[in-house]
Amino acid sequence: MSSVHNYTILLVEDEASLHDIIRLNFEMEGFEVVSAFDGEMAIDCFQKKQPDVVVLDVMMPKLNGFEVCSKIVALNKNVPIIFLSARDQVNDRIKGLELGAEDYLTKPFHFKELLLRVQKLVGRGVAQLAKDSVKNSYQIGQAIVDFESFSVEVGAERFDLTEKQLNTLALLIKNKNKVVSRTEILQKVWGYDTVPNTRTIDNIILLFRKIFEETSGVTYFKSIRGVGYMYVEV
Repeated sequence: MSSVHNYTILLVEDEASLHDIIRLNFEMEGFEVVSAFDGEMAIDCFQKKQPDVVVLDVMMPKLNGFEVCSKIVALNKNVPIIFLSARDQVNDRIKGLELGAEDYLTKPFHFKELLLRVQKLVGRGVAQLAKDSVKNSYQIGQAIVDFESFSVEVGAERFDLTEKQLNTLALLIKNKNKVVSRTEILQKVWGYDTVPNTRTIDNIILLFRKIFEETSGVTYFKSIRGVGYMYVEV
């Protein structure tokens, strides 16, 4: 079994045997899987569980996959959707992508291919959600964070950030005034590629303190012993 990352997949597939096989394989890879077997159930589960990615069959009872996709995008456009379909028609693939889905996989497929596509989408979705939550720029005291240029300007001084540093900052800002565990930061920022040790997070927080706190004298980043970190909006 792969190491657990605790990402949640909403699996919407009405064919019970295929659903069970896909669910079992995802769970063996460390995902939490929420099951839905028709379109209305899918919308209900999406609203209640807030998954990180949606795997969505096209042909289903009550609401078809295209209708479900439209409703999900209206609720939260940042959650990536991958369609599964027995219909290998160009118009269907185009329609799915135009509605806001990120990918379209035709049945029958090899689970490894589905897994790789989902792994790619879920990491990107989380990072994009964090960035979109704080728009293109964000002000902390006198410092301006520019998410487009990966930089922070404090007066005449400029600090360049790496992608991981920027995504960590975005995640903390998104969860302002809430504790974010080291494990969650590692999972959501580093995802499935490489998971470093927690000391890496500590060093990033030290950098944030140097940039945002040394000149202002204000504590924006608090350590919660044994748990993680919290960005406090002052």
